[in-house]
Amino acid sequence: MKIAVTGAFSYSGKYITRRLLAQGHEVITLTNHPERGGIFDGQVKAYPLNFDEQATAKALTGVDTLYNTYWVRFDRGANTQPKAVENTRALIAAAKSAGVRKVVHISIANPDIDSHLPYYWGKAKNEKAVIESGMAYAILRPTVLFGKEDVLINNIAYLIRRLPIFLQMGDGQYKIQPIYVEDLADLALQAAAQTENVIWDAVGPDVFTFNELIQTIGATVGKKPYIVRAHPRVALIAAQCLSVFVRDVLLTPEEVDGLMADLLVSSQPAKGKTSLRKWLEENKATVGAQYASELQKHY
Repeated sequence: MKIAVTGAFSYSGKYITRRLLAQGHEVITLTNHPERGGIFDGQVKAYPLNFDEQATAKALTGVDTLYNTYWVRFDRGANTQPKAVENTRALIAAAKSAGVRKVVHISIANPDIDSHLPYYWGKAKNEKAVIESGMAYAILRPTVLFGKEDVLINNIAYLIRRLPIFLQMGDGQYKIQPIYVEDLADLALQAAAQTENVIWDAVGPDVFTFNELIQTIGATVGKKPYIVRAHPRVALIAAQCLSVFVRDVLLTPEEVDGLMADLLVSSQPAKGKTSLRKWLEENKATVGAQYASELQKHY
């Protein structure tokens, strides 16, 4: 079949695309980074991810399934989360106009249209646009991704490797349930094959308190940081100061609020199979060895 993936040259979209190509599908992508197409040796034709409905519909002509991984982690200039909601609505409308049969949409765990956090109400509005489109759909709700190119887990390890103390937000008893990016890609293809519409939480088998996560990463990379409990806003200010040195955005206020509200765990059975503990052990030589920049990835 002809399949479209938004962001096929980026993170989760890349892993989904690898599987689709291995199955023999024709894959196109909507992307802001056509220069990265070499990772698939020219097998994936790139179109602009510009949210022009007419142009996007033309690009999606003949596509059976659209895998949508598009979102923005934080506001930067005109590229804001409310704008991302508008963009997603335009993308879904273009897919419907083009005759796309099914949308596999990557959302977030615990979306809430009444949330005060733009990330969570924005994701909820995006899901609503997909559900009301009239196309068949599968919605996946991951928490935090980990893998060789991930940002959060890698950069926690990066800081632990280099700093004698780790400034923790509050008591660290809030929880996190990461999923391996390869598992998410497998689930995306499984969801696409379902005959009925589905909404799945996409989480891994390991549930950590944040304090346990820091200790686990530290033990894996051979460090034992002195954990200092701080008011969440103090920890956020410290992260923002470090952001200046790494020329990136380490942490945002709504990420702090979402984490401490236990929004990064699921009440559903885990569909991911890969243990973060095991993965860390297998990758202890490289995890956190270099900083992973969000800005370099996307801007």
